[in-house]
Amino acid sequence: MIILGIDTSCDDTSAGVVEGGCHVLSNVVQSQVRLHHPHGGVVPELASREHLRNIMPVVQESLSQAKVQMADLDGIAVTVGPGLVGSLLVGLYYAKGLTYVYDIPMAAINHLEGHILSIFLEEVAPPFPFVALTVSGGHTSLYHVEGYGRYALMGQSLDDAAGEAFDKVAKILGLGYPGGIAIEDSSRDGLKDRIKFPRAYLSSESLDFSFSGLKTAVSLYIKRWHNNQVEADNVTPSDIAASFQEAVIDVLVRKVLMAREKTGVSSVVVAGGVACNKRLRARLLEAASGEDVEVYYPRPEYCTDNGAMIAVAGYHRLSSGERAGLSMDVRSKFPIQDLTPL
Repeated sequence: MIILGIDTSCDDTSAGVVEGGCHVLSNVVQSQVRLHHPHGGVVPELASREHLRNIMPVVQESLSQAKVQMADLDGIAVTVGPGLVGSLLVGLYYAKGLTYVYDIPMAAINHLEGHILSIFLEEVAPPFPFVALTVSGGHTSLYHVEGYGRYALMGQSLDDAAGEAFDKVAKILGLGYPGGIAIEDSSRDGLKDRIKFPRAYLSSESLDFSFSGLKTAVSLYIKRWHNNQVEADNVTPSDIAASFQEAVIDVLVRKVLMAREKTGVSSVVVAGGVACNKRLRARLLEAASGEDVEVYYPRPEYCTDNGAMIAVAGYHRLSSGERAGLSMDVRSKFPIQDLTPL
């Protein structure tokens, strides 16, 4: 089966063509970073308008790179949530138009399922079951993945997602947008143990995440730092960035290993935009090496939002006989536990 995947969940317009659920024929992403950079974050109205401009050429370029035509497609997969409603509507209604005109089956995809299954775009993928951490600007969640379409939520962000915290701290430090890349770049010149920021582990057994308190602690520290009221001498913005980044990663690594221990699985997958962070990758690999656990990451272009991962999810849903009707609507909040098991 050849599947066209479309994702407009936030600020990237993306489309990808995947064959057999794992062979990428194309993956085209039109970024909006320059548009949103002056605002320090995504402006929903601007994102929606940009999707309208980009959706047709992005899909056409994806088909062209894959060397396929609409008649060659066996299905169309499109993200319907979670995400920004205005952005999601652009992708869904474009997919509906293609489905209606070309009489091609359509699958409605949960964005988080796409992230989890993005690891199957790689040549080496983990066996089921495994623990998956999806960590991005909008989501930080842990799942016990028992098979395609079978995801048990183990923990999630109770307030700010990790990527959201990165964006906000980067904005306070004046490092720019997107915050994840800015913080990571600045951290390379900083001392990760210079400032002792809090780690919110919650209860000893909790697998949930909370980063709002850390964000507030960093914000208050920066105010005192600007007023020369901190005890340490010669603290740099890079020291603050590195210390903040380490506090986030400490929590992520500990919770992932706790989830692994509770489930008894031998494999861990980390996906989503923050999974590109090299420090997170190194720390988790180091921690897992002593526990005989294999850690898997999609390559960076499959970690950030992309159409190829949506096509993978669509392949398995369409293969199981699932079909989305033209009455399908978007969902700004779409818990993965609402998905129909395959």
